[in-house]
Amino acid sequence: MQYDLIKVSETDPTRCSNLPCRNKAIEGATLCPKCGGPVQLKALEKKSLRTYNLSKYRARLDEFSVDPNIKGLREEIGILRIVLEEKMNSCQTNMELLASAHIISDMCVKIEKLVSSCQRLEKSMGNHLDKTQVTQLGMEIVQIIGTHVTDGETIDAISKDLLVVIERMSNESE
Repeated sequence: MQYDLIKVSETDPTRCSNLPCRNKAIEGATLCPKCGGPVQLKALEKKSLRTYNLSKYRARLDEFSVDPNIKGLREEIGILRIVLEEKMNSCQTNMELLASAHIISDMCVKIEKLVSSCQRLEKSMGNHLDKTQVTQLGMEIVQIIGTHVTDGETIDAISKDLLVVIERMSNESE
């Protein structure tokens, strides 16, 4: 934007604050165009935007803190994994991938920390089943199925399939 230099009297309240300059200050600033008024306006705009964003984020944080439907850690992990996948898919060339390596690495570290936090929290809250408990659950499921299904071969097949699933899930969690 182009600003004109306008001379004003020494007592003019709109005079540039950089004494002994006698030019008129830019509206919204205390300096004239020659002494840095445009730079001062830009800095004031940035500060105003930063303040606006902080108040907007603070309001959203307040919404999250009282909302009973807030996403849990598992949903947060899912969101981060989706963002990571989108970032990796946006890399069309090896150069783009290399240029994004630090962002991708940082996101992987954040996902790992969030997963660890989630597991610790679930374990401390008793929402975590160990291998023995899962195996016991599988056996009880087979017993329930056995009361309704009379074919022994079908029950054996279900038992074997459940054991395979339990083993696979146990190996994934380790």
